[in-house]
Amino acid sequence: MTLEQPLGSVIQGSLSQGLEVRLHPDVSVEDMRVGKFVVVQGRRSRFFCMLTDVALGTASSRILANPPDPTNTFLQEVLAGTGTFGTVNLTPMLMMTPESDRGESQKQQPPTEASGSNKAASYQAQSSAAIDLLPVKTIPSHFSQVYDASEWDFRAVFGWEDDPQRRNFAIGQPIDMDVPVCLDLDRFVERSNGVFGKSGTGKSFLTRLLLSGIIRKQAAVNLIFDMHSEYGWEAAREGKQFSTVKGLRQLFPGQVQIYTLDPDSTRRRGVRDAQELYVSYDQIEVEDLALVRGELNLSEASLENAIILRNEFGKAWITRLLSMGNGEIQEFCETKMGSKSSIMALQRKLTRLDDLKYIRNTCTQNYVGQILDSLDAGKHVVIEFGSQSNLLSYMLATNIIARRIHASYVLKAEKFLQTKNVSDRPRQLVVTIEEAHRFLDPATVGQTIFGTIAREMRKYFVTLLVVDQRPSGIDNEVMSQIGTRITALLNDEKDIDAIFTGVSGAQSLRSVLAKLDSKQQALLLGHAVPMPVVVRTRAYDETFYAEVGDTAWEELPDALVLKAAKAAKADLGF
Repeated sequence: MTLEQPLGSVIQGSLSQGLEVRLHPDVSVEDMRVGKFVVVQGRRSRFFCMLTDVALGTASSRILANPPDPTNTFLQEVLAGTGTFGTVNLTPMLMMTPESDRGESQKQQPPTEASGSNKAASYQAQSSAAIDLLPVKTIPSHFSQVYDASEWDFRAVFGWEDDPQRRNFAIGQPIDMDVPVCLDLDRFVERSNGVFGKSGTGKSFLTRLLLSGIIRKQAAVNLIFDMHSEYGWEAAREGKQFSTVKGLRQLFPGQVQIYTLDPDSTRRRGVRDAQELYVSYDQIEVEDLALVRGELNLSEASLENAIILRNEFGKAWITRLLSMGNGEIQEFCETKMGSKSSIMALQRKLTRLDDLKYIRNTCTQNYVGQILDSLDAGKHVVIEFGSQSNLLSYMLATNIIARRIHASYVLKAEKFLQTKNVSDRPRQLVVTIEEAHRFLDPATVGQTIFGTIAREMRKYFVTLLVVDQRPSGIDNEVMSQIGTRITALLNDEKDIDAIFTGVSGAQSLRSVLAKLDSKQQALLLGHAVPMPVVVRTRAYDETFYAEVGDTAWEELPDALVLKAAKAAKADLGF
């Protein structure tokens, strides 16, 4: 690893406000991009920094009062680097001080050809855990030199995919280098996380990348509520030419199981071996209706009378209500102190539930139990909605299913905490939801299971992966619990403010987020990465399929496909 030419020198700065660097004369300010990862070599420590601003400076105000003629290139070249110069602002994120230099005043040099050329190769035999990265509690001295981050620096900070001691997954590359930037998946799945960005910035592609990494590295099992049927079998690729990309079932045919709330739609799209899924009226609780009160136009009085009905008839209260006539409602109100007008309005509005294809009066099979069996067996479950993807349908089914699965995980976690037996430990579960602000906004977060999961951290081995284009609609308390935030371009100031809820040094990162490209760029920050970084996200294409996926369906003989389908059904008790 040879030393590159320095970019500039530190001229001033502070720990709270960051560093100001004057670029050397031979370095063009146009090569400096916001979000760039650079290093500052101090006397004893190496500082890993993010470039957060670029500016132009002059040595004298007289130059600005009488600028050189645009055609006078000779004078411009004379002034360049002395009379006129570029400056950049850096925010130090991490520092590394060799043990031999801690407490000493010897100057630490970056790796040289002699001392560092074999370090990248030696990573194959060691772990990034051996590299001691420290939080920044000081700053480099005046005139410390600033360098482009090398491959060694990226590997030291973000690790590498084949690290034997960590489940690292390459999510992308730096904006100006060809070296992978990795997420630590063990740290990623132990907290709730978010994928944010305005419409059209590739949130679904980012989410597929993350889910593929979790499946490939076996970091957790996934439960994915697939609102627009994009994650299970295949999805349309954005662009002028129509094409499709593979879903998780095609990439991992033996590890992913699809359940569908709209079997007809699933069959029309050619999805193989999908299991039907239904929800019965006796699974719907008053809290579920409170979540969709806006879609059903339910009043507070109707919800209060729903509680009265539930207390009287138990789980079958909706079925009983829908079958009641005017006389029965009148008699019920006289004996139970209910409101006839509110109950009749509730009855009338709940008839909309009959339009949902997956609603049944009763279910003979325990579909949620089948999903739990799949998750316990290490299978990843995608629940497709097909044509039932309106907000009423999506919010109702998602809340009902997730609440029951979470309740089961609570019982398993409590048993594990009692026995301390490794065999009783539940598999870590990651629940993926879209349109997350609908479940986690301040008005409804108390009625949804997802608010509970987000606040519990990993106590019951269940975390969230929220996908949303309006993070400002998510409750601040929930946003503060989001461990890792992967954010594509956002323009709205409220959304940008929400992304940095609970993040120190947010002001310097705002400019970085605002300058992202609209496609295939994201800002990573939080629990699963040592420091914030801007990446060009990994392409989700044939190369990715070959690197990450299992045998594709079309490569399996028909007999093996049938065998796999029968095995999946056997696992589920069919």
